[in-house]
Amino acid sequence: MKHKRNFAVAAAGATIAPLLMVALPASPASAHGYISTPPSRQANCAAGKVSNCGPVIYEPQSVEGPKGQKNCNGGLSQFAQLNDDSKNWPAASVGNSVNFTWTLTARHATSTWEYFIGSERVAVFNDNGAQPGATKSHTVNLGGKTGRVKLLAVWNIADTAMAFYSCVDLQVGGGGGTTTTQPTTTTTQPTTTTTRPTTTTTQPTTTTTPPQSGTWAAGTSYATGATVTYNGASYRCLQGHTAIAGWEPSSTPALWAKN
Repeated sequence: MKHKRNFAVAAAGATIAPLLMVALPASPASAHGYISTPPSRQANCAAGKVSNCGPVIYEPQSVEGPKGQKNCNGGLSQFAQLNDDSKNWPAASVGNSVNFTWTLTARHATSTWEYFIGSERVAVFNDNGAQPGATKSHTVNLGGKTGRVKLLAVWNIADTAMAFYSCVDLQVGGGGGTTTTQPTTTTTQPTTTTTRPTTTTTQPTTTTTPPQSGTWAAGTSYATGATVTYNGASYRCLQGHTAIAGWEPSSTPALWAKN
């Protein structure tokens, strides 16, 4: 009789186990990312350009919350400073067509990328569940907007209910890019014939060497072209940034190239 009871308990356990596996919720998305160019609010915080930002300075890629929000902090109280419009947020000077680049420290299947100014969605890009690379860029037309605007960008994950949020402050002017061309002024001087002695000037040869930054370390700001060593190998910086844990040169090809 005892053996029969043990068998019955084991059988019941075997029946319940699959049900538990079905009932358990899926793990949250492992993806992380934020807009690095033009710098988003969390990018400016991580680079030390804005003070009193809170913990987002260490993890600008972690502003993750449920889909459908229209705020800069993804509904996370620890990142509430990102919603404070009274802060002295730097605004990038751009034209009406802007190229936005996301830095993705972990990649995940993507539903859509959305861009909002106020309540208006100015652009949407559908990836249909594809997995992005280490960076993702979109060219967005701002629809004739001028002056200072705050743009909200949203990365919607395909297989979870979560999204990542980045707010970018922009100063929108004329033209199609971020290059400012100075007006050309032509001045006609009176004709004067003057014979001057011939002078030959030899300019010194200047060799520019990328800055050397020593061994890679989290919390250090690196300029484009800087070289570091990491795990015995030499790397060259591709994009200016402030390093954080998880952005080691060997694991972030968008930021570092091996020499």
